[in-house]
Amino acid sequence: MSNWQKICDLTDIPQLGARVVKHPDGDVAIFRNHEDEVFAVLDKCPHKGGPLSQGIVFGNTVACPMHGWNINLETGVALAPDKGFTPKFEVKVEAGVVFLML
Repeated sequence: MSNWQKICDLTDIPQLGARVVKHPDGDVAIFRNHEDEVFAVLDKCPHKGGPLSQGIVFGNTVACPMHGWNINLETGVALAPDKGFTPKFEVKVEAGVVFLML
């Protein structure tokens, strides 16, 4: 049995934006960058818990809207000089449909 859950069509996620979905581990922010790459991380900045889904996406990074911490979307790790990480989740796109690993 597959643990991949269909989330939405790729075009349902705004380019340079995010969509939030419920997950057993908490809200997950699914991001789409300018190259239509998709990333999924817990929607919680490691600094003060800000909603990363409301941040600004540039390349493979999102800036937390609360205090400007930059989080690498591929790894979930905060960029120096900041330290910390937010959990990341497996996500894939097949035929324009986004799937999240449960």
